[in-house]
Amino acid sequence: MTTDTKQAETRIFEADVSRLLHMMVHSVYSDRDVFLRELISNAADAWEKLRFEAITRPELLGEDAKPRITISADPDNRQLCVEDNGIGMGRDEMAEALGTIARSGTRAFIERVEAGKAAEDSALIGQFGVGFYSAFMVADHVDVISRQAGSEEAWRWSSDGKGTYEIASVPLAAAPKRGTRVVLHLTDDATSYTTPYRLEGLAKSHSGHVPVPITLVEKPGAEPRDIADGTALWVRPKNDIKPEEYTDFYRSLAGQYDEPAATIHFRAEGRQEYSALAFVPGSRPFDLFDQGRKGRMKLYVRRVFITDDADVLPRYLRFMRGLVDSADLPLNVSREMIQESPLLASIRKGVTNRVLGDLAKTAENDAEAYAKIWENFGVVIKEGLYEDYERREQLLKLARFRSTASGEDLRSLADYVAAMKEGQKAIFFMAGDDRARLEASPQLEGFKARGIEVLLLTDPVDSFWTTMGPEFEGKPFKSVTQGAAELSEIPLLDTDSKPDAEISSEIATFLAFMKTALGDAVSDVKASDRLTESAVCLVAPEHGPDRQFERLLNAAGRLDKAARPILEINPRHERVLALAKLGKEERAFKEDAAHLLYDEARVLDGDKPADAKAFSARLARLIERGLPKG
Repeated sequence: MTTDTKQAETRIFEADVSRLLHMMVHSVYSDRDVFLRELISNAADAWEKLRFEAITRPELLGEDAKPRITISADPDNRQLCVEDNGIGMGRDEMAEALGTIARSGTRAFIERVEAGKAAEDSALIGQFGVGFYSAFMVADHVDVISRQAGSEEAWRWSSDGKGTYEIASVPLAAAPKRGTRVVLHLTDDATSYTTPYRLEGLAKSHSGHVPVPITLVEKPGAEPRDIADGTALWVRPKNDIKPEEYTDFYRSLAGQYDEPAATIHFRAEGRQEYSALAFVPGSRPFDLFDQGRKGRMKLYVRRVFITDDADVLPRYLRFMRGLVDSADLPLNVSREMIQESPLLASIRKGVTNRVLGDLAKTAENDAEAYAKIWENFGVVIKEGLYEDYERREQLLKLARFRSTASGEDLRSLADYVAAMKEGQKAIFFMAGDDRARLEASPQLEGFKARGIEVLLLTDPVDSFWTTMGPEFEGKPFKSVTQGAAELSEIPLLDTDSKPDAEISSEIATFLAFMKTALGDAVSDVKASDRLTESAVCLVAPEHGPDRQFERLLNAAGRLDKAARPILEINPRHERVLALAKLGKEERAFKEDAAHLLYDEARVLDGDKPADAKAFSARLARLIERGLPKG
């Protein structure tokens, strides 16, 4: 009996399978574009099976030993074809692979999907082989024509995906010489899948690195053209890859035109095997400060694209661009999402540690290159100091700062600690939104007089991570705008200007007077050891937020009631000494002076006077007092 005279056989899908097909089209996949990825993946698998079989039966390859996948479009007839020269299928294989979904587990599978529990299975796609049926999202009819390697018969599987399928023999002339051809009869709303630019874009983005070259035939009779060469840069040895190849790949991956500042390429082997290729961009991506703070690491499974939003790196490394390719990651049924699993956690930990380790090597070996990386991305890396307690010490070593001693240069904390003064017990910092204002702040005067370096922190995140009680080499961080300055044990650079240990009774009386005059505006009025030139400054209480953090909380509406600040007075300032000597008859003037000193401290701290009208009146009275009489 010849192959073209065998009788066609029509079979009915199991009732459960019919329901499943409907659910596949309407529920399982969220993006119709993935159908092409699934068909290309099946075609690549078919070639892999042939390659394995040909190890013992090389005659199966015949004269067609080079793998290929061909995508052909026929816009006029609203058809799309995906063909491979892989292992192919016989009649029984067709019935088993295309007519029986999930084999003995169909009902259990449906129950999981309907209950929303499909994501709990660790390897549904491998167990059930449902990817092919995504074709029915874009096609109202599908024909599969296949000729098994080494066979003299060819078969066609045909179905509308609703209730039945047909298997029939076809003439060899109408079938591939070897392999499988999937013909999609597209629905009215899917005709755009015959346009060349869309097919090429989907094939490249989703399947451009499968280990089989892909060609595209734009219309019947057109010459096929290569759109993917079947290679993946990340699986090649690093020594074989040129810098310009990395740069080209980075640009295509990231959609940017700069050069990568650093390239991290490695393969993990052992219990978990995966490849990773990541780049530090040479400039800030436009979405660096996107509120979603999502990473941009692509995930591949066996060189097939899964998602470009994989949770591979923590959010504070979201500037990285790259990919991870694993053969073992569990996926949900649609292969659109990865499952949370010990393997994924291990990959996340391994890739994160490798990125941070390579950044540390760059910082050690090429300070200039690392300084550029930090200038671009330090502001987001510091988010890890707040969010990633496990790696805080590692991140603190990576951190770079400007300080009162560094000028425009960046300083590491190791540099800071090495330069600490005798008797200094803490790493001092000052947070704010403007470096120039910070450098002019009166709170710094006592530190400058003693040659103590103060870190100048101008990023909003600095006010958050410093509240987490971090330490570096046993030294705590302390804000110069909060609590006692703790400067008494550190000698002044100018020993001749050392202040008296005790303040005079006149000054003590004036401080008490000021506290009474200011009332609830301040929590206390104290003599200051941090002021050397200015008369006054405000500091935050020892416990609670420092001055900058309090501003941020207040601006965000997350502060019910601001803490009353402490007003520190320079007991050696000429203006303070003069005011302290005034008698009781000058009480009204002294009260005005007390409020003006408080408002002066507020202005120096970047705030407005507490009461603009009252401030104006007091200032007017002060001017009138100084004007000539008569």
